[in-house]
Amino acid sequence: MAGIRLAPEESPDLTQQHPPPQQQQLQTGREVASDDERSVAADSWSIKSDYGSTLDDEQRHADAAEALSSAANFRAASDYSSDKDEPDADGMTSMLGRQSYWDAAYAGELANFREHGHTGEIWFGADVMDTVTSWTKSLCIDSSQCHMPNHVDEAKPEPVELGDKYLSCWSVLDIGTGNGLLLQELAKQGFTDLTGTDYSEGAIDLARSLADRDGFLNIKFLVDDILETKLERRFKLVMDKGTLDAIGLHPDGPIKRMMYWDSVSKLVAPGGVLVITSCNHTKDELVQEVENFNQRNIEMPQEPNTMEDQETHRDLPPFQYLNHVRTYPTFMFGGSVGSRVATVAFLRN
Repeated sequence: MAGIRLAPEESPDLTQQHPPPQQQQLQTGREVASDDERSVAADSWSIKSDYGSTLDDEQRHADAAEALSSAANFRAASDYSSDKDEPDADGMTSMLGRQSYWDAAYAGELANFREHGHTGEIWFGADVMDTVTSWTKSLCIDSSQCHMPNHVDEAKPEPVELGDKYLSCWSVLDIGTGNGLLLQELAKQGFTDLTGTDYSEGAIDLARSLADRDGFLNIKFLVDDILETKLERRFKLVMDKGTLDAIGLHPDGPIKRMMYWDSVSKLVAPGGVLVITSCNHTKDELVQEVENFNQRNIEMPQEPNTMEDQETHRDLPPFQYLNHVRTYPTFMFGGSVGSRVATVAFLRN
């Protein structure tokens, strides 16, 4: 599982793929999609970056603005007719939230890698990934120095040797790692204790193959479902680039999102950081979702896993907002400023 793929120019209705904030709880449609439909979706919902073709930033911003301007035309699930020749956005929503879709997508990418050596796709594009990794590095170094600047984007870079020293103590988990390229970029930034998980075996096979080819032999990859994780270890840094988005597109998205937060809260070590990158939610919406989880946790507290949990469980909410990326390009529509991507960090209390 990875991020949600943005549609190319020929897609008939961008509104159905990138709804505005007020409509970002997407409707759901058909329960089952054929292999042919999944194959078409895998081709048509892709962003290529330096590893393939690319939509330039100007086009992506235009797409986002168009999606907002045509929001009123978004069609509810009840309007879907099964005799349509092509799947509508509701069918796509159901597909993109299902493991079968990602299994098919990564089977195709793995075959393409083995036949042609192609790396595959970068979710949200290479520019976003570069921003996320460099910003996260600064965030972790500042945390190691026991201070948090108000604007991490403007923090002065540390000397390489000093930065590497700080980052060596950060254990990193990338949930829904997909092809594992985010972990490769984090390794280039100086992180050394790196683990990636995905519920798709094809994704893990591809990630391992790419890491081996590119010389990142220290990265560990495991098949694991974040909603039913078998991991017993806690990590100081947990990364999510599009996984929460995909979970929300499942027909049972609201329930599965609650499961997501229950699970993630057990994977981030106390004092650790969760970094979420989303194309379906604004920074404020992600902060609100965390606050909702905190409130649920107060009303129906989970059983503490460790003595450390017992000492802090009653006094503090699980997560608190830490910071967010402020350097993404923005656009204006209807008097509101928006961005096609949001990256937000939360501190695990």
